[in-house]
Amino acid sequence: MPGYPVTVDPELAPIMDRYLELRRAGLTVLRAAIETGDLPTVIRQGHVLRGSGGSYGLTRLTQLGGAIEDAGRRGDVDEAARLAKAVEEFIDNVDISYQGRKPAMRILMLAINDPAGTAIQFCKALNRYTAHSARLVTLETRYTHGWEKDLHVPDLGPDGMEEIAILMREADVFHFHMTCDENQPFGPLKPADYIKGKTVVHHHHGHHDFRSDPESFRAKYRKLGRTNLLVSTPDLLKLLPEARWQPNLVPIDDPLLKPMWGRYDDPGQLKVCHSPTRKDLKNTDEFLAAVKYVNRRNVYLSVDMIDDAPNHECLARKRRCHALFDHMQGYYGVSSLEGLSQGLAVIAALDEWNRARIGEFAGTDDLPWLTATNQDELADLLLRLALDREYCEQTGEAGRSFMEACWSDRRIASDLATYYESL
Repeated sequence: MPGYPVTVDPELAPIMDRYLELRRAGLTVLRAAIETGDLPTVIRQGHVLRGSGGSYGLTRLTQLGGAIEDAGRRGDVDEAARLAKAVEEFIDNVDISYQGRKPAMRILMLAINDPAGTAIQFCKALNRYTAHSARLVTLETRYTHGWEKDLHVPDLGPDGMEEIAILMREADVFHFHMTCDENQPFGPLKPADYIKGKTVVHHHHGHHDFRSDPESFRAKYRKLGRTNLLVSTPDLLKLLPEARWQPNLVPIDDPLLKPMWGRYDDPGQLKVCHSPTRKDLKNTDEFLAAVKYVNRRNVYLSVDMIDDAPNHECLARKRRCHALFDHMQGYYGVSSLEGLSQGLAVIAALDEWNRARIGEFAGTDDLPWLTATNQDELADLLLRLALDREYCEQTGEAGRSFMEACWSDRRIASDLATYYESL
């Protein structure tokens, strides 16, 4: 068999063997699906290869994964089988060497508003952990959470606007968040006037315009020939299957995102927090009803409903709690990641699709989220956490360990940097 020399970043060395092991396991699943004609699984396994190969510097796997996904959509199992054999040949014969990253890139993120403060965290992590330089330009402030800003147009004078013009002119990558695109004015400046020759990335975070009509966005990207598409949670891949899932990050070593000492020394009430930006979308009514059910059984919960608070205050209040309720929509929010990092027992009703995608990303099926899919299950779970503090504490410790091992901001930044370099 021929060899396949590949040069990747040295930071990937500790996890490359594990990644290839996971891909071999995925091949077993793929072959079984091909033999039984299970086309959804063929498509899913191809999608995993397409999405993950580039993150590990293995563009050949990305290419083969995309071809397998296409073959599955066409129902061509013979072609899928041929491609699966090519994947096996590559994995068995890849010759990996480790060298430094490609030359540093200048990445300009643009958003009407920063979704849950995620864009600024991407910029900070890229600047901290990679050779690349990232900046963020925003236009509006929504909610009152006080997320950190970089270049916020309403706060800028002539010098600040001139800096944005320079950044637009000099950027290698335009990274648009949510509904923002090159036609969005930022004061007197419009990215369309600077976009020629740039790499363009579109990143969706579940904005209601996108959720309600994803096909309009897909049609726009097809017309423009845009293929560099990201989504922030796995459920959005169903709306934009051409995209790559780019997990959000939290800076796990920030003091506000570390577990609080002595939290379990107090034998008093179990403290549970909930921080909905949209109560109608976060199952807040069901949460409060479940709390009421528990309290009627003389097992009282202390609830911190965090609403319209600055982000630093929100994190400080969460950190003093024992458990966190995210929501029951089938996926997870940034609040989940914050709670796991803080060592809280985190409750969210992850569905099978999201659990599978997260397991593939994390390299383990042992996920730390506690699951409640309806009000009754949530009430039972809260009751158990209140009565069994050891279980609650162990769940929180498992969440923190998971974030350190599988979801650190260093790893996410490295994955995103590798993605940019592959474009």
